[in-house]
Amino acid sequence: MKVSIFSTCLVDLMTPEVGIAMVEVLERLGCEIDFPASQVCCGQPTYNSGYLKDSKLAMQNMMLAFENSEYVVGPSGSCVAMFHEYPKIFKGDPQWELKAVALKEKSYEFTQFIVRVLGVTDVGASLEGTATYHRSCHMTRLLGEKETPYQLLEHVRGLQLEPLKNSDNCCGFGGTFSVKMPEISEQMVDEKCVCIKDTGADILISADMGCLLNIGGLLSRKGEPVKIMHIAEVLNQHQPVVSRGGRQT
Repeated sequence: MKVSIFSTCLVDLMTPEVGIAMVEVLERLGCEIDFPASQVCCGQPTYNSGYLKDSKLAMQNMMLAFENSEYVVGPSGSCVAMFHEYPKIFKGDPQWELKAVALKEKSYEFTQFIVRVLGVTDVGASLEGTATYHRSCHMTRLLGEKETPYQLLEHVRGLQLEPLKNSDNCCGFGGTFSVKMPEISEQMVDEKCVCIKDTGADILISADMGCLLNIGGLLSRKGEPVKIMHIAEVLNQHQPVVSRGGRQT
């Protein structure tokens, strides 16, 4: 199965190790990977700020970049959800509407692709620790994916997953929202950090780096010893797991 990687801006520029983890997991699952070099931003930040005309140029570039791809897989439900908005944005456009529909139909968030396309829920990962999972708003509400991250995490050997109180609440990032409404955003992420601390987890997992960078920044400033990990990094772990009898498995 041929998969084109949609890296997203945050992963490409700030956390490339997440992209590497995603590629390594998919390759182990038998996928043939390529990376269209002409890809840039999906256009979401400018589109959400009201600059529709200017955003279309970036969107058109992305449709051309992935035009010949069999599947397009990205490490962010938010950015992939933006691809799913393209058919509405280009509806009635004789040149771009069909390209927009084609990109939407072959684009998947990383965990969504593994479970719903490859049909895999156990990738053979193992990681010792106690973790909690933050559900990003865009992946849950816009992309409509609520289940696949949990299905994969349930099969990570050695990982104890604790439920997160108010897991549906936004972390306060919201892309440009955190820039336009910093005071409100700060209160939202502070509430999220309190809920994370209450779980007793030493690892915070999510499928969107925007959320993780936002939450992780405040956790760091508070001196909280919680490690942030993108789910691709978790699924790429192969740490020995110690059984109750003291044997490594």
